[in-house]
Amino acid sequence: MRRVQQLRLDKWISKARPKPLVIRGARQVGKSTLVRNFAAEQKLDLFEINLENYPEMDDIFSRKDFSGILKAVEAICDKPFHAKNSLIFFDEIQATPAGLAALRLFFDQTGDYIPVIAAGSLLEFVLAEYSHSMPVGRIEFLHMGPMKFQEFLDALGHQALRGQLEDFRLGDSVNPITHKKLLSLTREFLAVGGMPEAVSVYVHTKSLKEVQAAQQYIVDTFRDDFFKYGTKIDAKTLRILRNSFDYIPFHVGQKIKYSKISSEDKAESVKKSLDILSLARVILRIVSSSCNGMPLASHANHKIFKCLFLDVGLMNRRCGVDWASLSKLDDTRLIDEGKIAEQFVGQELLFGDEGIAPPELFFWHRDEKNSAAEVDYMLTVGDLILPVEVKSGKTGAMKSLHRFLFEKNLSAALRFDLNPPSQGDFQVITDGQPIKFRLHSLPIYMAGMGQRLFELYRAG
Repeated sequence: MRRVQQLRLDKWISKARPKPLVIRGARQVGKSTLVRNFAAEQKLDLFEINLENYPEMDDIFSRKDFSGILKAVEAICDKPFHAKNSLIFFDEIQATPAGLAALRLFFDQTGDYIPVIAAGSLLEFVLAEYSHSMPVGRIEFLHMGPMKFQEFLDALGHQALRGQLEDFRLGDSVNPITHKKLLSLTREFLAVGGMPEAVSVYVHTKSLKEVQAAQQYIVDTFRDDFFKYGTKIDAKTLRILRNSFDYIPFHVGQKIKYSKISSEDKAESVKKSLDILSLARVILRIVSSSCNGMPLASHANHKIFKCLFLDVGLMNRRCGVDWASLSKLDDTRLIDEGKIAEQFVGQELLFGDEGIAPPELFFWHRDEKNSAAEVDYMLTVGDLILPVEVKSGKTGAMKSLHRFLFEKNLSAALRFDLNPPSQGDFQVITDGQPIKFRLHSLPIYMAGMGQRLFELYRAG
């Protein structure tokens, strides 16, 4: 199952002197498998060490003795080390925090360069605590999430369909047979999701029952990890963590009110639980931005946010939505009900590149009396702010989108639904004023391509 992040690794290793690379992402998203597959394709001798099994390495890293670190690597892997055509992989590096600071030693060494990759499932907690000691400028980060829909197609052997998606440009049409097939596979993806283990089970068994067992195992693993989230996880914090973890899948896409998660606890305690789950990347915050300029983060209000779950398949598993339910939903209900489509599109947008940038996504809303409005997501393409709606139905019913375009004086928008690609120019009236805009409508299975499509569109 080749991942899009491998393109980034290929570029990384081709540099004359690649910086140590740290892979960041939630548990079970495929970080270790990515490195193993990469080493095999590049014909690199892999020295892999799971640092959870060797906590004494923390002391060795602390000494900052590069020769001592290499000797320990040789002893653990039980083979001699040769700098040429070798790759060191420190997995679960959060178990030895001193290892993060010691990565700079690999970059600072003279002579033969030794490429090194580190990864960790709960790495964000260590990075948040020890950021002051990180070797700034001497390491690179790569961000991973669940598999994208295109990767799912590849895993199932639909390379031709993936190729047609890769070749698509705004303004093109899609063959009706291709469109129907991709919509069918999209529904399968909504049930299976993008967690590599669940996808692997589906590839080998084609049994959605077996997939659900794999998904349940992953969910249980996340719950078991709560005890590893820090030294201050007392009984109260654990209870609120569980409440939050159970709440989010059922309320994806809704603005968070702490009292809804736990009415008996203070807002600060609930906020802390969501902060912890965000650090673990089990949930993903979508923050409100006024969108008054670029970058959107500079106009964000972090007190107003909604959440996505890590993966649409896991979300549906937690909510009890099975294949029978998904297959019976008609197109309108699939897009507009249950927030399944909003989770899918958000997930694809968040992890839509090679992992260069950390996952970040915003939405817009106004909460004025008799004039409430909300647009699902915001993309930025160069200096363009592009509002994104996940909707079915007629263009005239998209009043929140019209309000946003009117207030921000913008003239382009993007919609994801289940129809073939189209684009058209529209004029509507808002506050007595005419608004002219171009609506690009794309099928939902192109959500992960939205950013790239518009970059190509503007460049052309």
